[in-house]
Amino acid sequence: MLKFCERKQNKKRKMSNSEDSQQYLTDMLVKEEDDASGDESDRQDGHGSMLREQDRFLPICNIIKIMKVPVPQNGKIAKDARECIQECVSEFISFISSEAIERSVAENRKTVNGDDLLVAFSNLGFDNYVEPLSIYLQKYRESNKSDRNLFLEGSYMQTDDANDSGKQ
Repeated sequence: MLKFCERKQNKKRKMSNSEDSQQYLTDMLVKEEDDASGDESDRQDGHGSMLREQDRFLPICNIIKIMKVPVPQNGKIAKDARECIQECVSEFISFISSEAIERSVAENRKTVNGDDLLVAFSNLGFDNYVEPLSIYLQKYRESNKSDRNLFLEGSYMQTDDANDSGKQ
């Protein structure tokens, strides 16, 4: 966790002086001030709207399912440990996402893609994740391509069947 915080600090130092970077820093400072005040019910996003806890964090039930995998059958996970992991995982995802978004904005794109995430992992020092994630991304894309082809072939077959029955 300490390395993650150090990387986050280094990212803040590396950011350019662009308008997006200034907005990011402003948002982070506001967030840090809110963290210091301890009043989580009054958190706001960068646009002044209120953020509920369920909007800021991943669902706790999903995190618990993942956390239970290595825990023995009779083992238990403390509530504060679950909440701590929930916050850390959500912050980590936001950290990676903000770097990926920065890349897509720099390339004048509105959509963040898998390649943006891979570059973000690399830029933030998570190089050991890049290779397995790129393999997963490649397999995912191949799977989607084959699913799409099956769907198109199925709808083509249905069209042919309809044409054949109309001829008889």
